[in-house]
Amino acid sequence: MSTTQISGVAVNTQASVYFDGKCVSHGITFPDGTKKSVGVVLPATLTFNTGAPEIMECVAGGCEYKLAGTDAWLTSGPGEKFAIPGNSSFDIKVTEAYHYICHFG
Repeated sequence: MSTTQISGVAVNTQASVYFDGKCVSHGITFPDGTKKSVGVVLPATLTFNTGAPEIMECVAGGCEYKLAGTDAWLTSGPGEKFAIPGNSSFDIKVTEAYHYICHFG
């Protein structure tokens, strides 16, 4: 099941905009200091780099993704997650808006 609401967080009201507007996200911080971001990737094929490990949770739409060092494109839809190692990258193909929560660390 997809996460539909996140309560008790501080929201960064200024959006982070990447790839000429193809990805827009807002940072959120939990009372314990945990950070995540929520956003949307619009139709495109993009490459994201990671510093810390990330888990991408699909809350609506869907995507295909390929982790660095692999040849296989995999799919992720609502309620599904995929993990990316730290100091790595992944390619993402989106044909309909992909709404996500990015869990860091």
